[in-house]
Amino acid sequence: MTYRITFLTQQSCHLCDQAKTTLDELNGDFDLTIDEIPIDSPEGRSVAASAGIMFPPGVLIDGTPFSYGRLSARKLRKALSD
Repeated sequence: MTYRITFLTQQSCHLCDQAKTTLDELNGDFDLTIDEIPIDSPEGRSVAASAGIMFPPGVLIDGTPFSYGRLSARKLRKALSD
């Protein structure tokens, strides 16, 4: 199964860098399509507002809000395995 991950990010954001590393690692174990969108772009602001994402990094799985802030690799792996 392929999962579409929407990843809202911001420049100079250490939590975004950590989330990107986590997503890259999990992409080896799961079939992920990752759309990285700057949260300060018009599209990013729209997605963040509709998903209730308060600050980056924001992650949506197949359009459903998953998390924002520090991304838990264990929590994401569990969500993708269910």
